[in-house]
Amino acid sequence: MSQTIETLAGLERRIQLTVPAADLENEVKQRLVKLARTLRMPGFRPGKVPMKMVVASYGAQVQAEVLNDKVGAAFDAAVTANQLRVAGTPRLEAKSQGEDAGNLAFDATFEVFPEIKVTDLSAVEVEQAVCHVGDAEVDKTIEIMRRQRATFAQVERAAAAGDRATVDFVGSIDGTPFQGGSGTDLPITLGQGRMLPGFEEALIGMKAGEKKTFPLSFPADYRATELAGKTTSFDVTVKKVEQANLPEVDADFARALGVKTGDLEKMRAEIKANLEREVAARLKARTKDSVMQGLLSIAQFELPKALVQREQERLAEAARADLTARGMNANDVPMSSEIFAPQAERRVRLGLIVGELVRLHGLQARQDQVRKNIDQIAQSYEKPAEVIQWYLGNRERLNELENAVTEDNVTNWALRHAKTTDKPVAFDELMGHRG
Repeated sequence: MSQTIETLAGLERRIQLTVPAADLENEVKQRLVKLARTLRMPGFRPGKVPMKMVVASYGAQVQAEVLNDKVGAAFDAAVTANQLRVAGTPRLEAKSQGEDAGNLAFDATFEVFPEIKVTDLSAVEVEQAVCHVGDAEVDKTIEIMRRQRATFAQVERAAAAGDRATVDFVGSIDGTPFQGGSGTDLPITLGQGRMLPGFEEALIGMKAGEKKTFPLSFPADYRATELAGKTTSFDVTVKKVEQANLPEVDADFARALGVKTGDLEKMRAEIKANLEREVAARLKARTKDSVMQGLLSIAQFELPKALVQREQERLAEAARADLTARGMNANDVPMSSEIFAPQAERRVRLGLIVGELVRLHGLQARQDQVRKNIDQIAQSYEKPAEVIQWYLGNRERLNELENAVTEDNVTNWALRHAKTTDKPVAFDELMGHRG
């Protein structure tokens, strides 16, 4: 076998491979003989099938398998000899044998990983998110818990913020209703921000039996691209208005939250501990985002198209699975993997940068770090031991945690080398509270 490396545009390479026809023929014969020893066919005892029948039934299949193995071995030998890191699957193309009938020739076209150089981080500005958790934040959280446990009683007055309005509505663009823009007997708690911006506000002041038509605009980045940025008209009928009655913060409320003694101070302490864990997780995620953006700004290189395409397809498949989980038919929603190209490119670029930093600075997740991470997660559950076993008993879940810990290591390494400033984040903004 012999091979020649050819550099094409960018990261593309081509290897010319040759496989001796005699080697191929000999290997095919050997495999067919081995197969014939145990092959069963109607009318013949095991191992007694005539070789002509074995060849007629399985010759083409075995030849394809052997050829694939031979070409694969030649390809692996070539990339190893030339110290190439292959990105994606090579594209094989058979070549005309020409005068050399003794060899089978192939072109293998593929991409290699780029050379990644992460420059000095000292000039990179990274924001480390900070947020205080005190009595005021505990009070806000208790108020949200009260609203989550509210009971509703029908009233005859006009709807106000905090009320629940049950409505029928139809949305249209230029007089034509659009898919997903209508609802019947839909309960909406006013002020939660679950609907399009402006929709809930338009219902305030309406009474049961009243109708209203009002315009609304979809955000420019709306997930359904056919609606993004468009102005619509909604016809709404209010069918019922209900007032929210919040539970008192007393011993019964504490017991409903799992504090068996009904002790309010213990309830507040537990709420604060849970809040501190949740806030810390969200702050870490924001800080990590800032670090990753900083890394993107100092490491520019060409991306392997094969990796980007694979990531696009993975994101598209995840989006389809999400639609299915929501009870929707994914086939009804046009979804080309191309719409995920920017996100895929960013994820691939970050993955390569993180991988290079891990390799250079030994930032791989240690087992003690992974176990500590599992223990921290388990503490927020009623039965921590079961959660720990749930993670330890599944390799895929462990891999996900190991990747997360590795990213944490990269983040912490970058924070030590970059220009870091504290970025105060309001509690409501961090927790995504509305109203």
